[in-house]
Amino acid sequence: MNQYCGLDVHKDSVFACIINESGVLKEQKFGTLTSDLYELRSLLEQYDVYQVAMESTSIYWIPIWRVLVDSFDLKLVNPLFIKQLPGRKTDVRDAHWIALVLMKGLAYGSYVPDQQTQSLRQYERRYSALNKRIVHTEQCVGMFAQNDGTM
Repeated sequence: MNQYCGLDVHKDSVFACIINESGVLKEQKFGTLTSDLYELRSLLEQYDVYQVAMESTSIYWIPIWRVLVDSFDLKLVNPLFIKQLPGRKTDVRDAHWIALVLMKGLAYGSYVPDQQTQSLRQYERRYSALNKRIVHTEQCVGMFAQNDGTM
């Protein structure tokens, strides 16, 4: 029997819910330090989890992804899909809902490029930002020179 895990990811915490066809097996809150994430991975391995789905509205999912990507089939789920859960919102219910949607085959993961592509994108963004600063500085120097009458 396959086990599935839903993760509700926040800045300072990760809520995990592991389920299978017979029900909830484990619910637990983790921190976001690297040691906490490895503890999460150990728990998922202990329960022989087949797939993991997570939702996050910011960049907080990235360290979790990096720790889990080599060990599990991962899906990064659009938070707007998760917000369709009616009723009162709690992080545990969100994690359970994500796991349930994953188990039913209804979780559609976003595209997450491999680590090399992510690194290249980061370098390109940094290069572009630095280039914009250089151009802006050159323009400021040019305006100063025109107003001052020097150069």
